[in-house]
Amino acid sequence: MPLHGKGMLITFTEVKARDERDFNEWYNREHIDERVNLPGFHRARRYAAVRAAPKYLATYECDTVGDLATPGYLQLLANQTPWSQAVMARFTRFHRLTLRVQVDLAHGVGGAVACARFVPDPRRRKALVAWLQETALPRAIARPGLLGAVAAENDLEIANAPLQEKSMDHPRADEAEWVVLIEGADAASVGQAARALFTLPALKPFGVATAPTIGTYRLLYGNQR
Repeated sequence: MPLHGKGMLITFTEVKARDERDFNEWYNREHIDERVNLPGFHRARRYAAVRAAPKYLATYECDTVGDLATPGYLQLLANQTPWSQAVMARFTRFHRLTLRVQVDLAHGVGGAVACARFVPDPRRRKALVAWLQETALPRAIARPGLLGAVAAENDLEIANAPLQEKSMDHPRADEAEWVVLIEGADAASVGQAARALFTLPALKPFGVATAPTIGTYRLLYGNQR
C-alpha cells in the first residue's frame, strides 16, 4: 500500500535526558493523535535513533503538502495546548520539513527506516526523480529485509508559511532539501541499503555538492484514521 497522501511533514527533535519521559508521553498520548485528526491528515509515525541525529524522527502523511499551510493548521501551530507548549519549550533540537512526495514505493509498515537527506540542484529535479523512481529505489527495496521507499522534496513556500504567520520560531528554509525514507524489517538492513545507494558520487550528477546525511531509526509508535 502506498502512502496515505502526497504530502508529508517530517520533524527531527531532541530533548535533554531528564525531559524524555514527558516528551515521549506527550507524543504518544496527545501530539500524534491530535495531528492525525486534522483535516487532510491520515497517518503519523514516530521513531527513535539507532544510528542517527537528531534522536527522534516523526512523519505525518496528508493529502497534499498544501494541508501544512491551511489557515486551520497554522492557527493550531499558533495556539498549542498547554502540554504542547511546555514540551516544545524544552526542545534542544528541532528541524521541520514540509514535503511534496515525488516517488512513492511504500509498502506496508516496517520496524525501521533509514533517512537520507541531501540538497540537489533544482534544475536536475526531473533527472533525479527518474533515477529514484526507475533505478535507485527499486534496486534498494529488492534487498532482503526491505519493504518500501519514498522520496520527497521540501516545499519552500509551505515550509516558510508558519514563519510568515509568526506562529512558530524556526529558521527560514532557503534550500529545497530532499528526504528519502527506506523502510524495512530492521535498522541494519535499511541502513546498509541507504549507505550503499546514497553516496556522493552517485548523487553528484544531480548537483549534490556535499555528502548526504544518513540515519537509521526504529519505530516507536504510530496511529492513523
